[in-house]
Amino acid sequence: MIKVTPEAARQIQISASQGNTENLALRIAATKNDDGSFHYGMGFDEDKDGDIAVTSEGVKIIVSAISADLLKDTTLDYVELEPGKSQFIFMNPNDPNYTPPSDN
Repeated sequence: MIKVTPEAARQIQISASQGNTENLALRIAATKNDDGSFHYGMGFDEDKDGDIAVTSEGVKIIVSAISADLLKDTTLDYVELEPGKSQFIFMNPNDPNYTPPSDN
């Protein structure tokens, strides 16, 4: 369902430690905007009825049943977009605005 890269896993673990939320799963959500683009959200949360849970790179991830189809086969990565500025990115083949990285 959802994969986490080793870089993303490290940053998630750092964030969980800093926020004292090591005992919570990472909730990832996606919604489809009126124009067809996707909006993503994530944060630490407890499991709720109907959630789907997966573990990737040692990170427990939960998603609602509503978000599950939108997030199918998504990879969460943590990359440096410009020197000194890193952020999480969603590589989601279901998102019409997604362009796969080149293999250069």
